[in-house]
Amino acid sequence: MHRIPYGRQNKKKTNRPVVFVMHGLLSSSADFVVTGPEKALAYILAEAGYDVWLGNARGNRYSRQHAFIDPKRPKFWKFSWDEIGSLDLPAMIDYVLAHTRRRKLHYIGHSQGTTAFWVMCSLRPEYNHKIISMHALAPVAYLSHNKSPLLHAIAPFSNVIAKFLTVIGKAEFMPNKRLMKWAGAAMCRNGATFQELCSNIYFLIGGWNSVELNRTMIPVILGHTPAGASVYQLAHYGQVMASKEFRRFNHGLANIGFYQSVTPPRYDLHKVTAPVFFHYSLSDPWAQVKDVERLGRELGNLRAKRVIPMATYSHFDFLMGINAKRLVYDQVISDMRSMEKK
Repeated sequence: MHRIPYGRQNKKKTNRPVVFVMHGLLSSSADFVVTGPEKALAYILAEAGYDVWLGNARGNRYSRQHAFIDPKRPKFWKFSWDEIGSLDLPAMIDYVLAHTRRRKLHYIGHSQGTTAFWVMCSLRPEYNHKIISMHALAPVAYLSHNKSPLLHAIAPFSNVIAKFLTVIGKAEFMPNKRLMKWAGAAMCRNGATFQELCSNIYFLIGGWNSVELNRTMIPVILGHTPAGASVYQLAHYGQVMASKEFRRFNHGLANIGFYQSVTPPRYDLHKVTAPVFFHYSLSDPWAQVKDVERLGRELGNLRAKRVIPMATYSHFDFLMGINAKRLVYDQVISDMRSMEKK
């Protein structure tokens, strides 16, 4: 984890509310600082008076130090966001609460950071009582209407791909490499011939919104993203999309051993009773409106649905958008403060 305990202007070091922020697929804690002090969510939260903790999912560039298993071994990568939600999030939250001597904290998640939260609170419902409020940026659970070209391409073959890559020892998906940093700096900088191509690749993954993308930031973003993940994380999303249900990972014939059931059980979203605030858009290929609304109907304590007032706002704009503070973060902080008064 990384921590920003106080801001530059707001330097009060004691009695600050705690907020835990969790990134999405192929990302890291860097997502919340990379755009700088005036734009990035982590800095804005710190200046607003919060003690900010940034989580990292296992397997990304900051989270590879296993006590026994080398990341070069396929065994290291046999996890999906099921383990991230049921094991890693609770461990990080418990550490933060113990370190800060608090009983509860705020939670902000983007994309997979929301998926992991639903997993945690459905499988380990006692963690609902440790959450003051949960703010879901581009909430992801159901994927029946997903429009991501990447996920559509791999969904029908997700299990086969995961097993094949594990067998050949390549179960890490899109790790952070020096080549990406070089490509970002050399090919995507201002004035570079290929800058527009870099923008199009960015839009292909996260959805098209030319208005909100600061192209000068592309080399910086590519220096940190992708940050690496397990192919099983992507495969699990592929299973959800193919089945049209929000279920635990499908291990095939091994399901009996894992779940005492032939089919993987559904996550019981009614058990997610922490106060939840949605922040979503109309043009997000990963968090489509119909899927978000279905998720909202099943959660145990949905407090508000905030639709971003920009028709083209998309998946990565919640992190890198030029106007993210005005369109998203100010409302998140307002909702957090309203919950602190109760």
